[in-house]
Amino acid sequence: MASEQKEKLIRFYKGTEGEETVIKLVDLAEAVSRSQKFRMSEFLDPFGQEIAETVAANYGSLHVDFNGGYQGAERNRAMYIHEDFMGTPGGFDIDCIEARWNGQFARLSHRDVLGALMGLGIERDRIGDLLVTNDSVKILCDKKMAEYLLANLTQIGAVGVSCERAELSSIAPKEERCKEIRATVASLRVDSIAASGFGSSRSRAAADIAADKLKLNWQPVKSASQTVKEGDILSMRGRGRLEVAEVRGTTKKGRTVVVLKRYL
Repeated sequence: MASEQKEKLIRFYKGTEGEETVIKLVDLAEAVSRSQKFRMSEFLDPFGQEIAETVAANYGSLHVDFNGGYQGAERNRAMYIHEDFMGTPGGFDIDCIEARWNGQFARLSHRDVLGALMGLGIERDRIGDLLVTNDSVKILCDKKMAEYLLANLTQIGAVGVSCERAELSSIAPKEERCKEIRATVASLRVDSIAASGFGSSRSRAAADIAADKLKLNWQPVKSASQTVKEGDILSMRGRGRLEVAEVRGTTKKGRTVVVLKRYL
């Protein structure tokens, strides 16, 4: 019978983008609670990691660690560890495959690489970050997936590629550049904040929302009139991320003063 925590968590995320993820994670948490050992998830996006932390907080005997193969990874695996486990958990079973092509004749994007991987029948949660340069991509993946990629990833789009293993230690820590934006907005509506942060009009922001390009805290924005608060994260497909760093009150004319951080 499902525990009280499990039922509460699934009910909270029911009908949202996180429903499938929370079901998998509470199953892991339940297994760790029974075994008093540890279990690991597949790769999670930032929203999935938030869910993993929420699940851990509802199971007092568990804590959660994250690892994506290198410092600053966006997609990470979560490991639940029971407080009574006296051993040392194994690693996060992450490998790195580097695919190379002739950058003089072809330009491949993150979307091209992801499409090729999906075309091989690989589930998205078996793959971590994709680090694309002009002539290569480093693919963070489940160790069990590495051999399959070495044997089967021979083409991305119409471009032939060669693959080999790369050391995780060869991946430089991610250094995010950040631009601070101070703005006054009519309200804390998501379209107004997105327009100020991404340098567009509110009508353009509304169109991006209608096209499902904007997410708030890694969940789809349902309406342009949705409101944001301090600490919220907006992510725009192809434009990066925006943090609502501060809400500083209102001006004499009734506009709201905000400080936004745009990650480049």
